[in-house]
Amino acid sequence: MPNRKKVAIIMGSDSDWPVVKSACGVLKDFDVPFEAHILSAHRTPEAAAAFAKSARANGYGVILCAAGMAAHLAGAFA
Repeated sequence: MPNRKKVAIIMGSDSDWPVVKSACGVLKDFDVPFEAHILSAHRTPEAAAAFAKSARANGYGVILCAAGMAAHLAGAFA
């Protein structure tokens, strides 16, 4: 199969896993390569920024962000 881009699923914390779990299941069902990571826009902003900046070079074509109460994570990645 040609070099396929991966999907990055980013959670703000492990408490977001119940929501993200179903997305991972759909990606598995369609044989889409993905990785799930916990990165917080508030607690680990440097790590989140570094991941976002290097995502394309690391083979990611899509980044899905899931966060709870204050959903700054998607904005930080954008």
